[in-house]
Amino acid sequence: QVQLVESGGDLVQPGGSLRLSCGTSEVTLDHYAIGWFRQAPGKEREGVSCISPGDGRTYYADSVKGRFTISRDNAKNTVYLTINSLKPEDPAVYYCHQLGPRQTDCLNFRAPLKSPYWGQGTQVTVSS
Repeated sequence: QVQLVESGGDLVQPGGSLRLSCGTSEVTLDHYAIGWFRQAPGKEREGVSCISPGDGRTYYADSVKGRFTISRDNAKNTVYLTINSLKPEDPAVYYCHQLGPRQTDCLNFRAPLKSPYWGQGTQVTVSS
């Protein structure tokens, strides 16, 4: 596994939109399940979305379904998380993480993930 690099976090108005990016030059992201996670102050880190390797099947936590979209650009070796209709509960540090190489590896993306490969994350903040 490798540490991925997140970017794109910003200060956004309630109801606004944002696109986060996740990339690396060390592995081909299309070959792995890639999950997006978030951690708000005082809360545990939680999985919000995952994209399977190959067929790109997508998975979402119920709290973000219909508002978040995970996608992958193989030419850029980048996975995106588009956040729409930003809610007060969305501000957090957002992380992406490489999971396994199997298409079923997204099925457990909501489970706690202990890993030394967490990156710095990218901060999403909602303006008051």
